[in-house]
Amino acid sequence: MNLRSTRAKAIVAATGLVIAVTSAVVAPQVATASNDADSTYLVLYRDGASSAGAANTVRNAGGTLVANYSQIGVVVARSSNTSFASAVRQDGNVSGAARTNGFATKLRDVADSGAGAAVPAADPGADSLAGLQWDMTQIHAPEAHAITGGSPDVVVGDIDTGLDWTHPDLAPNVDFADSASCVSGAPDNSPAAWNDDNGHGTHTAGTIAAAANGIGIVGVAPDVQLAGIKAGNADGFFFPEAVVCAFMWAGTHSIDITNNSYFADPWLFNCKNDAGQRAIWTAERRAIKFAQSSGTLVVAAEGNESDDVSHPTQDVTSPDDTTPVTREISNECAVVPLEVPGVVGVTATGNLQEKSFYSSYGVSTTDVAAPGGDSILQLTAAAPNGRVLSSWPASLINVTCLAARRVVDASGATYCYQQGTSMASPHAVGVAALLESASGKTGGALAAALQQATNPLPCPADVSAYAPFPSVSNGAPQTCQGGVGHNGWYGSGEVDALKAVH
Repeated sequence: MNLRSTRAKAIVAATGLVIAVTSAVVAPQVATASNDADSTYLVLYRDGASSAGAANTVRNAGGTLVANYSQIGVVVARSSNTSFASAVRQDGNVSGAARTNGFATKLRDVADSGAGAAVPAADPGADSLAGLQWDMTQIHAPEAHAITGGSPDVVVGDIDTGLDWTHPDLAPNVDFADSASCVSGAPDNSPAAWNDDNGHGTHTAGTIAAAANGIGIVGVAPDVQLAGIKAGNADGFFFPEAVVCAFMWAGTHSIDITNNSYFADPWLFNCKNDAGQRAIWTAERRAIKFAQSSGTLVVAAEGNESDDVSHPTQDVTSPDDTTPVTREISNECAVVPLEVPGVVGVTATGNLQEKSFYSSYGVSTTDVAAPGGDSILQLTAAAPNGRVLSSWPASLINVTCLAARRVVDASGATYCYQQGTSMASPHAVGVAALLESASGKTGGALAAALQQATNPLPCPADVSAYAPFPSVSNGAPQTCQGGVGHNGWYGSGEVDALKAVH
């Protein structure tokens, strides 16, 4: 069964530069009184208003059009005019405009420090490093692979820092036609543009779909296709224009599932009543909803702040690309994409199938749990350093992966141990890809089915082991709400790949 036969596939231009949105070439930027370097802006059109005249509106305000996402009424522009935002709002169709400089979100993975423990010997009967993958054993991936590795008609978009398409464990499954860099706010399909210059994206991609090829590791769904959608730069910053572009690309390129191991907001918690955040917050939500309406399942990491996302009171970590400020917040403030309706939220577990010490959680935000690693509370014989092993670019192995975390396959392929909900989310995505391959379910139906392909885990009777790891945001102790069927730490339970393919 061709699972993509009912969904139109975009035609990719041979030039390598693809603008899968309504856009236009505009006149050169008009002169302004400012000598500042160009800044990027998101321009938000009113609900139902057409952005067809955006090129003129942007030009008249002293800017240059980057992309016009007419499907959702969001425009990306650049300008050195310090009055650009107020000028563009003179158009009656425009409801808001915000400069995105200073409003990126940085990857918040758990720090990998210390020497770590020795790793166990690999299983010589499988891919060479498969014996190090306690995480795959835990979710019954090997048993699932005896039935299916997934369908190559299923395409997973990894919205991350790109992926190393030359890595031997990823190369067999890379979908070049549906990969792009969105860092500029407009998609660039050339492979050099979406190559991973950080490492994080290659790691998450390997967990999803590293090939079963005798080399290195095996992903959860080793036969599905991987599209690298680069929204994070080399420093791990995800700017709002890149996030909007990434979801629009997914929604226009028949991407079945997206992995989102980051927070898309300028602030960890976005408060809709804050004028400085509203336009960006709305633009990102529109883009996510567009992808969902196109049939894309969006899966997101819960976060690594040990925080109860369902009951926020304080945010001390944002904006993390400048100087964080302490803000009092409430449920009027939301995390994107995690708290956008229909998004599957994923918490992290360790090798004892308990919540990882760092993992954020929330009874209203957590849908499933998956292995993300735990280097403190859950060290075992199978996971002596507690972390998750996955692919890493060879060019960065000595740069962005600590020496104690590096593993090199006999073939020369390179891998790195990491921990975080960034590592948990791609496990859930891989299980969803197997489930779609087996059932044909997509979108909301796939999200519901994924929550059934789990092993329920109850709230622990004793949470004293988590006392040294209170919320980063407000210092509150970690607590678990709910019953075995659904609770704030595990949602419906830890994902199970075998249940997904039965």
